[in-house]
Amino acid sequence: MPRSTPDSSAEPAPLLTDRLLDLIARGDHPVGHRLIEQALADELGVSRSPVRKALRYLEGLGALGSNPNRGFFVAVGAARLRKLKLPRNDESDEASYLRIVEDRLSERLPEAVSESELMQRYALSRLQVQRILNRMAREGMTERKPGRGWTFRPVLNTVEAHRESYRFRMIIEPAALLEPGFRVDAAAFARVRREQQQMLDGGIETWSASERFRVGAEFHETIVASSGNRFLLDALRNVNRLRRVIEYRQQTKSARDFERLHRQCAEHLQLLDLIESGDLGAAAGRLRRHLDVVGALKTAPGAGASTRRQAATAPARGIEIHL
Repeated sequence: MPRSTPDSSAEPAPLLTDRLLDLIARGDHPVGHRLIEQALADELGVSRSPVRKALRYLEGLGALGSNPNRGFFVAVGAARLRKLKLPRNDESDEASYLRIVEDRLSERLPEAVSESELMQRYALSRLQVQRILNRMAREGMTERKPGRGWTFRPVLNTVEAHRESYRFRMIIEPAALLEPGFRVDAAAFARVRREQQQMLDGGIETWSASERFRVGAEFHETIVASSGNRFLLDALRNVNRLRRVIEYRQQTKSARDFERLHRQCAEHLQLLDLIESGDLGAAAGRLRRHLDVVGALKTAPGAGASTRRQAATAPARGIEIHL
């Protein structure tokens, strides 16, 4: 693998291909497992057409195979899929997205910019800019204004705000475990357990910052969702939306960061063991200590967030993007 180099003119959106490959690899399917286009499209929140294009591209790389009238199937094991590096003819949407996030947090972008200005500043096509802005909207970072333009929503951008977010989570997440309606969702727990193990098996080193964040956030949200208390879950989801960009900013490819992530994933698996054993009191205590330690590490001097004394969020008016 790869079997051949796909025709670059037929290359699908890089971000969608990355997401599709991650989705298939996380499934730990055996070789020969048939992939259902509609199910993949539903999971990714797109139509079948771009998914089919991405599947064909992955087939060209040797990751998938296909049979007439039966569609695509997994051609190699999940471990090899997770190590597959997708070729790029130019900078990926992911890298451009992270550059815009960094400039947003560092206030190097003016408050009002046009789509054309973003295209020129980052050497992107109009389609790429639109894809990135739409992705940010899905992640709760931007929203389209009535009529013309976009507005960036408030995000955490200081050490103080980041620290407060962890203190808040130390209040609500352990409490969720002690709710009288707490019930383990076996299917959801199996999914997050599988993803944590996949992180330990190589995802930490190879997955994108956004994918690592998603896996971590969904782990904690799955626990809180099991409480049956919608207000606790809504509160955590809002915190995760606010902290997303500062977490992206802090993630590096250093051995030290990888070591920290390995410890966190191992602790996540231990937490799942405690919860599934029914020892919710011990699990609540362990979860609180876990958040305390992780929060201290991520908000320590030099952790990557801005140390300037400023408002806990970006200005309420945000950055306006005029199309």
